[in-house]
Order: sequence, then C-alpha cells, then structure tokens
Amino acid sequence: MPLALQDKVAFVTGGARGIGRACARKLASAGCDVAVNYYNSHAEAEALCAEIRAMGRRAIALQGSAGDPDSVAEMFAAFAGTFDRLDFVISNAASGVLKPAMEMKLKHFRWCMETNAFALALLAQHAAPLMRDGGRIVAMSSLGSQRAMPNYGFVGASKAALESLVRTFAQELGPRGIRVNAVSAGVVDTDALAYFPNREQLLAEFAQRTPAGPKLTAEDVAGAVYLLCLPEAHMVNGATLFVDGGFAVSG
Repeated sequence: MPLALQDKVAFVTGGARGIGRACARKLASAGCDVAVNYYNSHAEAEALCAEIRAMGRRAIALQGSAGDPDSVAEMFAAFAGTFDRLDFVISNAASGVLKPAMEMKLKHFRWCMETNAFALALLAQHAAPLMRDGGRIVAMSSLGSQRAMPNYGFVGASKAALESLVRTFAQELGPRGIRVNAVSAGVVDTDALAYFPNREQLLAEFAQRTPAGPKLTAEDVAGAVYLLCLPEAHMVNGATLFVDGGFAVSG
C-alpha cells in the first residue's frame, strides 16, 4: 500500500533542529523526498539527511539564510540539481531579538521581519514555478502573533506579518491549486526556547493552562503540518491552524 505522500518532494527551512527536524522526519516517513535547509547546523542537517535516506527517500542539505534573496536563489539553484519539481514548502526557519520593545532598534526590526516574514515571500516566489496543482506552502507562526508576550514584541509583529502574507499568497496562488496556510504552535521546549530569558515561566504557564495536557512536542506540531499536506486538506487555504492543546482559548 503506497504511503500518503509517496514520491512527493518537500523543502523544509530551518530543518536541522527542533520543529523543522520533526517536520522533515514526518514528511519523509509519509513518503516524501526532502531538502533540508540549515544555517549553522551542518552536522545535524547531514545526520538528518542520512536518516531520511535510510528510509529509502532522497535527501539533500542546503545551507543558506531563508531571509536573504541571494541565499534563497542559491539554495533553489542547488535544489534544482537534484529535484525537478516541488510539492511542499515548510517555512520554518525563524530568528529574532528577545528584549523589551522599548529597547529595540531599526536593525532588530529588520532582522525579525526579514527572517520571519519576508522569507515566506522569497520561498513562495521561488517555489511556485516548480509546483503543480496540489502544492502546499505551510508557514510556522506562534501565539505571539496575537498575544503580547514579554521580550517578544518585534518577533510577534513579524509573525503577525507572516500570517497576513499567508492570507495574501493563499489568494494569489489558490487559482493555481497551491494552498498556503500557517501553523501557530504553542510553547515547545526546543533549543530555540533556551534563548528566552523567561523559558521556565513559559513552560510552567503552558503546562498549567493547557486543557489537553502539560506538554507540546515538536512531533505534535509536525503532525499538524502533515495534515495540511494531505490531499484531504485541499480546501484549507489561507488559514492559521493552532496547535497548542487549547492554550489560546483557556483564558
């Protein structure tokens, strides 16, 4: 019996660690070949590619910055050396400056916006010509797009911009059969969370206020990304899917 996403091709940015790694693994286990983008985590990316190849799938590691036009162009040129089409793009790479908004500078705003929001535009512009009817673009957002969170102001603003772009690209690419959606994840204890000065507080509050249970994993988030890539989700377009165990509605 064929796998649900047999012979599809996925491109995952920030795919070497955390949620991106879980997404790459999940899609590969469902039958996808995978291009894994990374910035600094070369060893982790290559190890993941070896793991995916052991599943019988093709995998390549692509170094680059998802928010830099020249870097994205280079990544897609390298991608074209292995793959002649693209089915799924998971825009997961993220970065930002974690400090009070009153202390932020223009360079901080630009960094957040370029890495977390403009990256989606770059990826969509390069990916769409390679996609057929049924293509999917999934962007990773966060609860900070709608909630005020300490030290998260500029990152949250960039995530709000990201969700707005998701709606725009859903309209522009929808007639071509390409669906564009976002996944907004709750608090996941990844390496990235270690940079938050209030990490322990975030984990404790999430555990206390989440109706579905105290812990959200990267695999939980990857499962939602997988659902949006299934053929059955072809009429889900321009949406933000919350994966937080009910945290956002718990008051």
